[in-house]
Amino acid sequence: MALLINLSFATAAWGSDSKIEKAAKLAERIKTGIAKLGTGPQAKVEVTLKDGTKLKGYVSSANETSFLVIKNGTTEESVISYSDAKKVKGNNLSTGAKIAIGVGIFIVVAVILAIATRSS
Repeated sequence: MALLINLSFATAAWGSDSKIEKAAKLAERIKTGIAKLGTGPQAKVEVTLKDGTKLKGYVSSANETSFLVIKNGTTEESVISYSDAKKVKGNNLSTGAKIAIGVGIFIVVAVILAIATRSS
């Protein structure tokens, strides 16, 4: 009987560990995402906190435990712990994407000029 009681408590403890592990993995994914996004006015984010609060702005700075969001249109700062964030959407093009857009625009302009000079 004592063994059965002991096993029932052990499974309850394992279940709580998985919640802690999931929360730690989510915080680590958010931290990695913020690091990839970078900081500054071009690093726009929409953050949903675990309490349901939503913030829109840009990442001003980031460290090992939290990141700082400056809200859109204000100078109001919000320090957000990675563990308090539920979801983060980022809007920052990578350097490769910016180069691809630039090359695409150049090609379109070149084609338009070639067509225009041929017609003349």
